[in-house]
Parts: sequence; C-alpha cells; structure tokens
Amino acid sequence: MNRALTVDDLVLAGIALAAGLLLAFLSRGMLRWLARHAKRTRWSGDDVIVDALRTVVPWAALAGGAASAAAVLPLTRTVQHHTNQCLQVLLIFAVSVSAARVIAGLVQTVTQSRSGVAGSATIFVNITRVLVLAIGFLVMLQTLGISIAPLLTALGVGGLAVALALQDTLANLFAGVHILASRTVQPGDYIQLSSGEEGYVVDINWRQTTVRQLSNNLVVIPNGQLAKTNMTNYTRPEQQLTILVQVGVGYDSDLDHVERVTHKVIAETMTEITGAVADHEPAIRFHTFGDSRIGFTVILGVGEFSDQFRIKHEFIKRLHRRYREEGIRIPAPARTVALQQGAVVIPHQRTAEDAPVTDWPPAPRG
Repeated sequence: MNRALTVDDLVLAGIALAAGLLLAFLSRGMLRWLARHAKRTRWSGDDVIVDALRTVVPWAALAGGAASAAAVLPLTRTVQHHTNQCLQVLLIFAVSVSAARVIAGLVQTVTQSRSGVAGSATIFVNITRVLVLAIGFLVMLQTLGISIAPLLTALGVGGLAVALALQDTLANLFAGVHILASRTVQPGDYIQLSSGEEGYVVDINWRQTTVRQLSNNLVVIPNGQLAKTNMTNYTRPEQQLTILVQVGVGYDSDLDHVERVTHKVIAETMTEITGAVADHEPAIRFHTFGDSRIGFTVILGVGEFSDQFRIKHEFIKRLHRRYREEGIRIPAPARTVALQQGAVVIPHQRTAEDAPVTDWPPAPRG
C-alpha cells in the first residue's frame, strides 16, 4: 500500500459499492417497466433490446461501483491493475452475452417477419450468436494481456485439419447458408423433391432441413442433398397457384349449356369455400374426344398448396349434383365384346393369364 488503510477509505468504498448496488436495483426495475411497455408495441425488436439491457446495465452498475471502491482504497499499482482487469473482463463478458442475445434476437425477428416464413431459420441465429461470443472471448483475452495472434494462427492450422475431417458437416453447413441466402427455400414453403418427399419446410439449421408432411410426419433432409436434388417450390414466386380438374360429359350433351352450368358451380365454390381465390378468373377448356365422353379441364385458383384438396372435394360434389339436376350425363366407360359365330377354335393349353374375356351367359347358337 502507498499509505495506511483508514476508516474513511472503508466508508467511501462502502458508499461506492452501495451506490453501485442501488443503481443496479433501480435500473433493473426501470428496465422491467420498459419491458412491459415494449410488449405492447408491434415490433418485437424492442423486446429483445430491453431484455438484453436488463442483463448488461445492472452488471455495468455493479462493475462501476466496484471500480470506484477500488479507486478509493489505497491499493498498490499491481493490485489495482489486476482488479481493473477482472472488472473489465466481467463487464466484457456481460456485454458479449447481451450483444449475442440482442443480435441473434434481431436476426430471428427479421427472419420471422419475412413474407412466407412460418418458422425460425436457426442456422443464421446460431452462427450470429457464435460469432459475437467468439469476438467477445478474443477481446477478453486481449484485455488480460494474452496475445491472440498465436491463437489465431493455431486456430487456422487446426481449422484446416477439422475442415478435412468434417467435409460432410461443412458441406451441409454451407449448403444451408446458400439455400437461405439465395432464397430458393424458406421456412414455411411447400416443396416437393424429385425423390418423392414433400411438405412444409419447418426449419433450416446448420446441418439439415426439417419438412413436415401433410400427415404431420417430419422428414429430415441433409442440406447438401437438398441443394443437389431437383425440387419444386409451390410457394415461390407466388403462394397462390392454379389447379386442374378433369371432367367429361356425354356426346349428346349441349356443350354451351355444360359450360354455363360449370361456370355457375365454379362461382359458387370460389365464393363460399375457404382458401379459394375469388378474384381468380376460372377457365374451361374442352380438349379431347374420348371413347365415351368429351373431356375438358377446369382451371381454378387456390390460396396455397394444401387448399387444393378441400376445393377439389367441394367442387366435384357440387358439380356432380348440379349435372344431375340439369340432366347432363357423365358416362362411364363401356366396352362391347362381339363373338363371331362359326369361328374355328384350335384347342391348346392355356393358363389363367391367357383365358379370353367373354360375355356371360354365352350367346345362343343359330
């Protein structure tokens, strides 16, 4: 010590510590009040910021009180230096944790606020959190007087070895970043792979993409495989899509009357069924002279992929009922098998697959 410790020094140090504790308590209460008001706003970013400040401000007040108390006490230069270093490391740690929470929360808020996104893209959130904490750790080492240059060199050499050992993992990581950055797939999109898997994208993390099928089963797809496969995205560039319903009527039908009746049924379905796009202009296109019917296609607009099943269901029921009321016939396929009398049949051994198709009962002989 440069001088002897007195009672006045202890009193001043106690006052400094008490002031730091009081300031920490008051700031925490004020930030709790701000958090309640922040929840009333539409933007969720202020909730993240206030929640992070509730951690860093009280710790900063305590560190400030402790630093003031250390400055009052007659400590040696070495002890004073180590005390300040410890307080700085504590403050840097609190700031790093709070900054990681704020930045990761803001990234998640921006991700969730984007159009068509239903879940959080955790790969960006995790990468952001790790980067901020790593920067804070390097700053703490530098504050303690530890040179970070050799550490960065060792990390570079070790990172090369780790990269060679974790090629598949890193491939999935960079594939996930590329998928999100290129916006080809986002959480909430409905996709279908060439291998047959399809469903809503729930999450894209550092290794895999989770897809929820319509049956509520989860399909886990590695990001590297997702980036290489052929894929159909039914949500982009627009969520609304058109569906095709195949219909056929008999040859004796009045096609103009069929078209008018079908348009009425379409108008009823589009205005009454949830998920239908009422302002979408429907289309009816006759296209085929079939074996027993004239085929045509009805083109309808739906809000998103899963709505098509409900709209097809209601449209077919209503169209069938209306055709019966209007006397429009939907013929079933029919085949006529004619047997020529007096044909010579050479008997041979037959199997069940070779047995001919004949009418029953057999035609009478002349």
